[in-house]
Amino acid sequence: METTPSVPEILSTFPEWIAVNKPAGVHTVSQADSDGPSVEAWLRANDPRVASLNEAGLCHRLDLWTSGCLAVALTPDAHTRLREAFSQAGSRVRKVYLALATTGLPEEGRFRLHFESRYKRSAKVSVRQGTNAWTDGRCHWQVKRRGINGHDLVQVELIGPGHRHQIRAGLSFLGHPLAGDSLYGGANRAGCQGPALHAWKLAIDTEEAEAPIPAAWGH
Repeated sequence: METTPSVPEILSTFPEWIAVNKPAGVHTVSQADSDGPSVEAWLRANDPRVASLNEAGLCHRLDLWTSGCLAVALTPDAHTRLREAFSQAGSRVRKVYLALATTGLPEEGRFRLHFESRYKRSAKVSVRQGTNAWTDGRCHWQVKRRGINGHDLVQVELIGPGHRHQIRAGLSFLGHPLAGDSLYGGANRAGCQGPALHAWKLAIDTEEAEAPIPAAWGH
């Protein structure tokens, strides 16, 4: 069933970690300059297994308006191991996203681009062609459905650990920004208060979780 949760929810439980569904508009970790809701605060209040862990066991982060799967370690040792796995290229981790991108992408494709911060505290990242081991970002995409109010539903798999705004900036560089992503030239769309990006599937080794597609996308 496709839902849009207003608070985080546990999707799957594994021996060393749990998968949590983060709603769009909720921070991953608590913010020093904001009392807005966060997955970290929700975990500390609702799951005693992780309440005392650093960042409540969260192993990685999603942007404020990105919804979907987050991995939460259940022990300090697992937290250290899984955070390391998320930071390594060719690691044990597989991340698959769904995006509403401006229509017209080929049915399937890949990109390999440079992703670099413009300057300290810049909201955007700069994208250019070429290869560099430190700034290299790769994705593989497949169009799953076309013509959703001027946007296509696109499955995007990150190859390697990923960079900040890699999917958003990369698809915009190709001429297909995400719905609701005004930072990278995307058009406004009903049901999208921010970039239409969803962390759909998350796998660590053979353990995989899946977060329902946001109902607000109206696909």
